[in-house]
Amino acid sequence: DMAPGGRSQYYMTGPEGEHSGGFWEFLTVDLGRSFEVTDGFSTEDGSPNTEMPTMRMVYAFEETERGSRVVATTYFGSADELTQLAEMGMEEGMRSAMSQIDGVLADSSYTADSPAQLQLLGEVKARVSRILRGSVEQVWDAYRVPQLIRRWMLGPDGWTMPVAEPAEVVGETFRFEWEDANGENRFGFTGELLESLPPYRDVTSEFLIGMDGPGTTNELTLTPLSSGTLVTVVITYPNAELRETVIGTGMVDGMEASYARLESEVLGSSS
Repeated sequence: DMAPGGRSQYYMTGPEGEHSGGFWEFLTVDLGRSFEVTDGFSTEDGSPNTEMPTMRMVYAFEETERGSRVVATTYFGSADELTQLAEMGMEEGMRSAMSQIDGVLADSSYTADSPAQLQLLGEVKARVSRILRGSVEQVWDAYRVPQLIRRWMLGPDGWTMPVAEPAEVVGETFRFEWEDANGENRFGFTGELLESLPPYRDVTSEFLIGMDGPGTTNELTLTPLSSGTLVTVVITYPNAELRETVIGTGMVDGMEASYARLESEVLGSSS
């Protein structure tokens, strides 16, 4: 959600398993140089904790002979709020977080050549990430233009997509349907576009057509990188059992097949 108007939720886990949640609301973004956020605390359900202070934070990045320098400047609403958060260990927490950046950057396992990767988040969420060699605008169009969707969102080879009706504005419904090469075994999904921040973020509900019961909530985020666009899909399931069942069907392999096709058939032809 790293774009003006975007919002990121996070939580930290303590040594005894306790959770502390927070959020960033992005105010400005100068890609590769700086960004500014409103930083606040959140409750268990992810909503802002109005009993705690919020801060404005500015992160600036610059090159040095030895690497990069990160400067984080925090603006508090009052001296009392500064004292309150300092006593809660804010400085120690920042130092601990910063000390882990080198390790993250040293991990070269996730590159533009990596296939779609799955990470389980908590009990009911799953995140699938993939870097695509194309701009954010190109990838956004690939998710929004029916003619492009039919060229890549097919899963394993041999399937076709007779119905590709994406939602264009919040409140509209989408409908996607697939069938095999013999025109049989048709299935599909429908749902509503809940949130949209073009060309960076979409949130949709999703239900299997013809099936009763709760569906999922899917959060799509596109992040520009020097090597292309990082596509991240966070899926929230109604329960852990359904998450396990869906992942067990080969979901990630199917998504990777689609992403590889998007890169070669859509992004490759538009570059």
